[in-house]
Parts: sequence; C-alpha cells; structure tokens
Amino acid sequence: MDETRALDLLRPHHGLLLAVSGGPDSVALMLLCAQWAERAAHEMAVATVDHGLRAGARAEAEQVGEWARALGFAHHLLTWEGDKPSTRIQERAREARYGLLERCANQIGAGAIVTAHHADDQAETILFRLMRGSGVSGLAGMAAESRCGTVALLRPLLGFPKSVLVGICEKTRHPFFSDPSNADETYARARLRQLMPTLAQQGLDPQALLRLGARAARADAALTSCAAAARAKALLDSDERRARFDPVGLRELPLELLQRVLAIEIERLAPAAQLRLDRLERAALRLSQALKSGAPLRLTLADILLEFQSDGVTLLPAPPRRGRAPKSGDNPLT
Repeated sequence: MDETRALDLLRPHHGLLLAVSGGPDSVALMLLCAQWAERAAHEMAVATVDHGLRAGARAEAEQVGEWARALGFAHHLLTWEGDKPSTRIQERAREARYGLLERCANQIGAGAIVTAHHADDQAETILFRLMRGSGVSGLAGMAAESRCGTVALLRPLLGFPKSVLVGICEKTRHPFFSDPSNADETYARARLRQLMPTLAQQGLDPQALLRLGARAARADAALTSCAAAARAKALLDSDERRARFDPVGLRELPLELLQRVLAIEIERLAPAAQLRLDRLERAALRLSQALKSGAPLRLTLADILLEFQSDGVTLLPAPPRRGRAPKSGDNPLT
C-alpha cells in the first residue's frame, strides 16, 4: 500500500487534528502529513496528550511540540487533570484522551481527528476482542473512519505494519520515543502482545487475524444492510423520541437481525447510551420469544423502555429511576 495514497482518507476534511504521542507510529503520521501533496489545502494541527501517569511524559510532550512546529504545525499540549483511577487505567486514560482530543478539535475548528493506528494494532485489537467473546462487529476491528463524539475519527495507516512506520522515521533520521508502558505486563494489552509469537507458531499470526477482521467486516456490513431493510419494512411510525414496529414484521427475523434492529433504534433514540452486547442479546431473545408466543413484554434496555403488545413493539425513553436526580448536562436517555 502506498503511504501517500493512505492519506486520501483525509481529503474530504478541511480541518485536521493529528494525535501525536511521540512514538514512531504517530511521528511517521506527522511526517507523512508534512510531506502530503495536498497539505496546503488543509488546516492541520498536532495535539499531544500528557496523561500524567509517568515521569518524563511532560518533557516528551513538549519535545513533540518542538518537532511539530519545526514541520510547520501548530501544537496543542493537552493534560489529563485531576486524580487518576486505580483500576482500568488504560481504558479510562483512553476515554480521557479522546475526550481531550475532541474538545481540542472543536476549539480549533477541526472536523476530524487523525490517529496512527496501524496493522499491528488492528491485529491486537481483533485478538483482544476474540478472547473477550466479541460479536461480528467487534471482530471486524477498528474502522478506518468512525466518530469521536462530534467529529470524525480517521485511521489512515491501518494497512501498514509498524515496521514500515518505524522505517519512515529512520529514513528521515527523525527521532521518536518508546513508551515503556507498551511492555508493562500490568496491562492486558502488553500481556497479550507477549503471547503473539506463541500464537503465530500455531498459525494465528497477525495476517491471519487481519484476514479474520476483513471477513468479519464484510459480514458485518451485510448484516447491517439487512437489518436496515428489515427495520424500514417493519417500522409503523417514529419521531425523535419514539418508534413503533409491526410485530409481524419482527417475528420471523433471525435473532441477529432482531438485535441489530433494536440497536439501530436505541442508537437513534439515545446516542449516548452504553449498550452492552450481552444485555442486547438477552433483550432480543426475550422479545423474540414474546413475539412468537404472543405474551406481552415490558423491559428496559440502555434506559430505553421496550414494550410489546398485540398492536405493536414500542421503544421510548424509560421513566427516570427513583432516587436519582438528573445531573446538569446529562442525556436523559442514558
């Protein structure tokens, strides 16, 4: 894959915020963007997040700022403030990082955040999700283009192994940092990385994982299309806070498609809701059984109330939970 063609993904977005930690992957992304033939047609800036989790991180972030400015980019040093959690630290650091990046993108008028996730990251993600029993969507891995809140999230380097990105830095003799947490076996990702050579000996190497991801992505796209068609056929009426479906249109759907129809509607009605796959599976199974038996059903899923009566399946916001006053700024559906 041609490195310059990879940046075609960025073309529709005038304002771009590059997430650069200082590792070889993100430094390579910055170098490629600096040399991009279409650079002049875009407003590009660089952001580095200091999570405050290890000594030296601040100095490294400041050094990235110097590198960025030397390449002609404005640089934004973002800090994760406040007390740090004692559990799920990488997950929560990731959430904080993307929150800071989204906020920065909005402040500078960038419509997209660009990260340097690469093929090795993709293989690790697929393996991690496989071990956690993920569904088809999860096994598809990271999408080249998705959303980060209000802005696009672009991953133009998913087709490149890490070795190619290290090579870009070495070819230009540009320095980079190595994050010691990548080898810290306190973290699940690092432990999984240690297993990769053993799994490769049994045939589960990065290429096999990437093939699995590509096939899962194709299956996911087909199922998404079928679910959208099934939803359109069964939908009786809807507005911004409610949807009602024809039970006959849902009754014979395979369970996977019924799950996806529910997920589409919950995402529409409550876009900030945290919808867990296991709970969605249980709810879809209960609805499928009720549709076939004709027994009424009432349940709550991701703060959406689902009701089945003979005249329809209705989804609408669930009543507020007792004893919980809404917080300022809360989405009432989450």
